[in-house]
Amino acid sequence: MPELPEVEALKDFLTERLVGREVVRVLPVAISVLKTYDPPVSAFEGSEVTAVHRHGKFLDIVGDTGLHFVTHLARAGWLQWKDRLPDGPPRPGKGPLALRAALADSAGFDLTEAGTQKRLAVYVVRDVREVPGVARLGPDPLADDFDEARLAALLTDERRQLKGALRDQSLIAGVGNAYSDEILHAAKMSPFKLAASLTPQENRRLYEALRNTLTEAVDRSRGLAAGRLKAEKKSGLRVHGRAGEPCPVCGDTIREVSFSDSSLQYCPTCQTGGKPLADRRMSRLLK
Repeated sequence: MPELPEVEALKDFLTERLVGREVVRVLPVAISVLKTYDPPVSAFEGSEVTAVHRHGKFLDIVGDTGLHFVTHLARAGWLQWKDRLPDGPPRPGKGPLALRAALADSAGFDLTEAGTQKRLAVYVVRDVREVPGVARLGPDPLADDFDEARLAALLTDERRQLKGALRDQSLIAGVGNAYSDEILHAAKMSPFKLAASLTPQENRRLYEALRNTLTEAVDRSRGLAAGRLKAEKKSGLRVHGRAGEPCPVCGDTIREVSFSDSSLQYCPTCQTGGKPLADRRMSRLLK
């Protein structure tokens, strides 16, 4: 799933290619991708793009008509830029293409989604806060006003485990499954540690890991073409998706806990005092 660093890089990529250019066609291929109908998606046609913003994991393309074309790429969605789109309208079918946006000079982008679970979403709205997922977002962890005190205040009453708290978009915007693993590894904390139990020193360590991990990932992604961002994300991950490999810090074997629809990876030596976590849905430290 694209998370804050990749969506930030996509925002910069699209800013360079869209601002000042007219979107002449918006062609949905999979109707399921459309989450709003008033105004219709066709209302964005004829808009000159004035800005591209990121809200958590949402991309927001702003038109001079006052409309916002907002998309969330979900777990298996992606944006593919094309300097020249294929001739003729796209045909509905079983392929990954969900929507095509064409510019006046035949360039444009495709929104695609692999797999059978179709969660990629597109909204055309007059105010970006009309998108429910945007309206309930928590603070951006890379914002200038997001400091240690802000993080501590967010976690003070959180009775959930750190892994779940970091992934909650209404608590902190933009962090998903992969970067929560990376942040907790950098902070040397168990994913199952209670968020409200952090000492001031632990809160500082988590804050520094959060900011540094995301900032470094954004820096690695900056300037890359959209098609290279997935590979860059994977190559920069130290523990997520690397079960069975040696930890790059201590050399211990990276372990995994699997759930019904996701998994997490961690290093026992760095994060749990050498104890493996039980690999079941109600996981807890093995006694």
